Amino acid sequence: MTAPYNISDNPHKGNRGLTRAWHAAKNSWCGMVYAFNEESAFRQELTLLVILVPTALFLPVSHLVKAILISSLILVLVVELLNSSVEAAIDRISFDHHDLSKRAKDFGSAAVMLALLISALLWLTVCIPLVFNL
Repeated sequence: MTAPYNISDNPHKGNRGLTRAWHAAKNSWCGMVYAFNEESAFRQELTLLVILVPTALFLPVSHLVKAILISSLILVLVVELLNSSVEAAIDRISFDHHDLSKRAKDFGSAAVMLALLISALLWLTVCIPLVFNL
């Protein structure tokens, strides 16, 4: 029987304060670079963000609506990063086909699709009245 987990046994949990924040920021940046270099879906969604953020900033809507539109795009990237982390963990375990591995990857993919749907609905709800003067 293995000993129960104790956080003090984890060599990665020793940093505190600004040192912890600095290391967390470096790890976050590395995650973004990995996602950009290795995940085509992340690059596509980032391209969407780069195009639509300036669009949102110039729309004749309130600051709150602009923030919601931009946040919906960031949400897509967040969910894509989580999906990629699930896929990386599954692939770390095994490249062999397993129904539970497929299910986990499909769940992540479905989460990305729902985040994209949320974003599309918000953008359409704001933009359709502006385009058609409704």
